[in-house]
Amino acid sequence: MKALLLIDLQNDFMPGGALAVPGADEIIPIVNNLMPQFDLIVATQDWHPEDHGSFAANHPGKSVYDQIVLDGLPQTLWPVHCVQNTNGASFAPDLDTRRITRVFSKGMNQRIDSYSGFFDNGHRASTGMGEWLKAQNVSELTIAGVATDYCVKFTVLDALKEGFRVNLILEACRGVNLQPGDVARALDEMQAAGAVILH
Repeated sequence: MKALLLIDLQNDFMPGGALAVPGADEIIPIVNNLMPQFDLIVATQDWHPEDHGSFAANHPGKSVYDQIVLDGLPQTLWPVHCVQNTNGASFAPDLDTRRITRVFSKGMNQRIDSYSGFFDNGHRASTGMGEWLKAQNVSELTIAGVATDYCVKFTVLDALKEGFRVNLILEACRGVNLQPGDVARALDEMQAAGAVILH
């Protein structure tokens, strides 16, 4: 079976949000148009506690985008975003959530970030999404969402390692580009790992 996997289409990543990804709102109509082509639609959702270690605000003297080590792993510090049960963590209002079969939350452990929809950044704990998709006999994933160079990239790489065939719809993804060229490098990395980039 083929499934559509939507990555973090949440208010805080939309224009005006706490961690706005440029052009993220442009994805929503594309994704809504894609949905009828798939039997199964799954979404990931950043779902952070207020005291999450990836938030710059929780590290006195540190600034947004500083680099630290968090529980043994390199960590970029982000603005406070997608805090559990806040409007910022809710899905974008124009997203047709009625078609979403299952939502997998990530980033709930304050001591470790979770870019991938499958595992935390240290691969210490699974979200359960890979096991669930396999139980539904899904073999191929088509992926859209934000951000190309973070949560999309790490979800794609983990999906390939988990044995799924992976398509990435370029027009239905947007990136952060903290460093110039980050999105282009992320696309190269995903393609080199076996992902098919669709236009």
